[in-house]
Amino acid sequence: MAETTFDGAARGAPHLRRAALVGAALLAVFAVALFAGARYGFLLAIGLGFGIALEGLRFGFAGPWRALLLRREPAGVLAQLLAIALVAVVAIPLVSAGGGEIVGAHAPVGWAMVGAAFVFGAAMQVVLGCGSGTLVNAGSGNPVGLLALPFFAIGSFLGATHLLWWTGLGTLPVVALEGTTGVLATLGALGAVAAVLLALAAPGARRIPRRLVIAAVAVALLALANLVVSGQPWGVVYGLGLWAAKGATALGADLSGSAFWSAPANAARLEASLFTDVTSLTNIGIIAGALVVATWRAGGLSEQLPRLPARGWIAVAVAGLAMGYSSRLAFGCNVGAFFSGISTGSLHGWAWFAAALAGSVLGLRLRPLLGLEARR
Repeated sequence: MAETTFDGAARGAPHLRRAALVGAALLAVFAVALFAGARYGFLLAIGLGFGIALEGLRFGFAGPWRALLLRREPAGVLAQLLAIALVAVVAIPLVSAGGGEIVGAHAPVGWAMVGAAFVFGAAMQVVLGCGSGTLVNAGSGNPVGLLALPFFAIGSFLGATHLLWWTGLGTLPVVALEGTTGVLATLGALGAVAAVLLALAAPGARRIPRRLVIAAVAVALLALANLVVSGQPWGVVYGLGLWAAKGATALGADLSGSAFWSAPANAARLEASLFTDVTSLTNIGIIAGALVVATWRAGGLSEQLPRLPARGWIAVAVAGLAMGYSSRLAFGCNVGAFFSGISTGSLHGWAWFAAALAGSVLGLRLRPLLGLEARR
């Protein structure tokens, strides 16, 4: 009898852990809503949704780009384009009619922006994770993601500190598509890219799995919710740089000499709580959401340390730093520049996409040289 009771308790332990983790996530949402305001509680909940969708449905950016470039399997990228299209249909008109209350991810195309997007594309393939992917990987207990994340944050902070110098090298005026014309032009461009990918796809690789279609719809709905609740598109990079900036000031650094961090809006965010910063809340939610899924799936984190040579771990740290720095100069990562840029009508999103895809080719060639293809 005692043995049966013990076995039942053992079998129930994973369920208790899962329930406790879900309860903790919901409690965190209610706590933020109570102490910071309902809007911020909603944003944390949206971040949790992103993390659950990205990890639970295995929707990402770096991995699908890798599959496209190495095996001519476009399904993951087609799902990204579908999600962007769904957001664009609603977001471009909203931004056009928002009167400044809802803004788009609009930025100029420039020398530094294009070069930085190329660097980001290469670096994200080294760590096999973009901005959101690094958050998801860290949340799910992936050692590579856990190492890359703090370096990403430091790189974003440093990139912001140097941003005005880089943009001084020259940029074009901001170009943003608006209204019905902007929606139709964006959908036409997305359709053209999808048609090219389908034409180049390997035999039997032209179908988008149902899982990815569901993921694309879920991510699109969450992105629209983020846009409406926060008044700005989904982003990742600013929040990570802010974390590092807060850490620097806590250690005694004086950022008053930085044109970026001393700007009124950024200085105010440095003084305020992270739980009132839009991007920080969704980033925290993504990490927590991925943790919930990883724990639910396995009853606990079970990631093993990859068998990488020392140069591999060093490469991950350097690539994380490069991702943070370059994404700030490029006005975003796959989320803030590619996904949110294109879906709100910004020309720089398309330039980012082309440059980062080219950079990914280099990154995939670097991986074997850095010892990153070793099996676990």
